[in-house]
Amino acid sequence: MSESIISANLVDKDNTARKADLERDYASLGERLDRRGIAIDAIRDKVEKFAVAIPSWGVGTGGTRFARFPGAGEPRDIFDKIEDCAVIRQLTQATPTVSLHIPWDKADPNRLKQAASRFGLGFDAMNSNTFSDAKDQALSYKFGSLSHADAGTRRQAVEHNLECIEIGKTLGSRALTVWIGDGSNFPGQVNFAKAFERYLDAMKEVYAGLPDGWKLFTEHKMYEPAFYSTVVQDWGTNYMIAKELGDKAFCLVDLGHHAPNVNIEMIVSRLIQFKKLGGFHFNDSKYGDDDLDAGSIDPYRLFLVFNELVDAELSSAEGFDPAHMLDQSHNVTDPIESLMLSAVEVQRAYAQALLVDRRALEVYQDGNDALMATQTLKAAYRTDVEPILAMARLKTGGAIDPVAAYRAAGYRAKVAAERPAVAGGSGGIV
Repeated sequence: MSESIISANLVDKDNTARKADLERDYASLGERLDRRGIAIDAIRDKVEKFAVAIPSWGVGTGGTRFARFPGAGEPRDIFDKIEDCAVIRQLTQATPTVSLHIPWDKADPNRLKQAASRFGLGFDAMNSNTFSDAKDQALSYKFGSLSHADAGTRRQAVEHNLECIEIGKTLGSRALTVWIGDGSNFPGQVNFAKAFERYLDAMKEVYAGLPDGWKLFTEHKMYEPAFYSTVVQDWGTNYMIAKELGDKAFCLVDLGHHAPNVNIEMIVSRLIQFKKLGGFHFNDSKYGDDDLDAGSIDPYRLFLVFNELVDAELSSAEGFDPAHMLDQSHNVTDPIESLMLSAVEVQRAYAQALLVDRRALEVYQDGNDALMATQTLKAAYRTDVEPILAMARLKTGGAIDPVAAYRAAGYRAKVAAERPAVAGGSGGIV
């Protein structure tokens, strides 16, 4: 039996006050879905099983290039982070795993595993960091890491990734995510072809260190911190990398790592079709890599991404087994509240995509009926699936209203009294 940080009695009391209204809303929605030939309990059962990982770094306050304003009760170390993640898991029942970032979260792996198991948490993909310099690091990544012109710096970056794999093996992780900030800020600063060749050679060494059953996720990013050129700048380059490395290599799609007008759902479809979709970092953006809460700006785009995922799921697409994780920076909200709501938004998009009448959609598509095809998607998107999500949480021991229960518990005030205040800082993207 795993431990709970928020009092179970408090959650039960809050749920009791909301249960009757939820049951009425659920029954009403069930009747309407039944008229469309959809069994509401079947959708709820799928939602119950859908999970998204929490990034360890997400429970702290983020920042910008200009400043960072720490929040009350910020986690002091990875063990505080695990406790915050346990709260999110308890109230949403949608986040059973934590994704660690090394060296930020470096600690005795056995102690980490024990701390997480107290709360019934497991570990998702490991994340390496060669985009910033760690304390006592011999060589700097200021001018790159896996693509650096200096062989010693590349060796250091490779060894770091291999170390992340070793830590992950103890924790029970089954994947490594590699994102690099390598690139250039001025024309002529680097030779594009040589930098990419060095990157591929280094990544082949990392790939060779993968245990059986592991996956390697490579992540593309259009810009930042390199603004003129980026070594892994788009999904096409990412796909080439995955093909070059081998069957264990897959592309990771971060929703914020694209230009504003890029058709992300089509990218998802292409990667599924060619068996190279590894998974997602879910967030939202207005201008670029804003790392905003999932579904906060363009929830319809999130739905359209899940429309492709559900289509692949229902058609049993070969090799389809994507990993799901949030990746956000919370600058003005309580990170725990934002992560809870983001997990719910991801589940919402999944539930809505499950409601699409795929038989009708195919008929409209084959008949070139653009209007009815898009209206078929809109019919699913406009359906309020909140009763399904809330009932899934209730059935699995979560909170009908996670934020309300969290605030009633006073968790933020409690940890603020226990954890020393963190000073603000200027400079440095977090």
